[in-house]
Amino acid sequence: MANPIKVIISGPRGRMGKEAVKMVTSNDNFELVGVVDRINEGKKLYEVDVEFNQIDCTVYTDLKQCIEETKPDCLVELSVPQAAFEHIKTALAYKVRPVVGTTGLNKNELEELKIKADEARIGCIIAPNFAIGAVLMMKFSQMAAKYFQDVEIIEMHHNQKLDAPSGTAIKTAQMIENVRIPKKQGHPEEIEKLKGSRGADMSGMRIHSVRLPGLIAHQTVMLGGLGETLTIRHDSYNRASFMTGVKLSIETVMNLDYFVYGLENILD
Repeated sequence: MANPIKVIISGPRGRMGKEAVKMVTSNDNFELVGVVDRINEGKKLYEVDVEFNQIDCTVYTDLKQCIEETKPDCLVELSVPQAAFEHIKTALAYKVRPVVGTTGLNKNELEELKIKADEARIGCIIAPNFAIGAVLMMKFSQMAAKYFQDVEIIEMHHNQKLDAPSGTAIKTAQMIENVRIPKKQGHPEEIEKLKGSRGADMSGMRIHSVRLPGLIAHQTVMLGGLGETLTIRHDSYNRASFMTGVKLSIETVMNLDYFVYGLENILD
């Protein structure tokens, strides 16, 4: 049996981070060698949260120290945008392959990370959504947009999500842009009685963000044509739904020497 992939996780106390810790520690092909948190320096995971029962893994507040002491193969980055960008750059500098689920990175940051990963020939996967069903929803929406040019995207998330629109909604719109001619939707003299009521405008497509307690991660893509509409929807009811994609990304990134944005690019 090959040696397990040595993994560190940034953001272990977050909702996604906790699921990632469970997934990594329950998989014989992975070894959790460290976690990075903004607090709890030097503690063991089992001392931080009762959910981490018997997980004897050290908490670091400094990513460089964590990498130097644990010698990981892969960084799973699930913290916040303000920290994620620097974490990914640090990982690439140390030849550690990042798998990134943190959303909110801007175009300039993504382009800089792509250049660094490609120049260093180090695999890096950044995915706005790790749910396999969500990726299929994006691909199906792109296919449909060849025939339905009027598109509205409604993304719905829990009320603690920091960024809007979601990374998934933006990625969906970008994929549709590749097959759709930009056009203004709705009445040519449309008037918004309340500013923003028609949502964000991306090449004429409209993106709407909903934030409510009780939601996890949901997206509907509505496409309209002459006398008909097509609705494509995906729902994640818990964060375990993202772990199949995280697992696949960890396994895949070890065999890559370039930057990948979007889980759809590594699915067969």
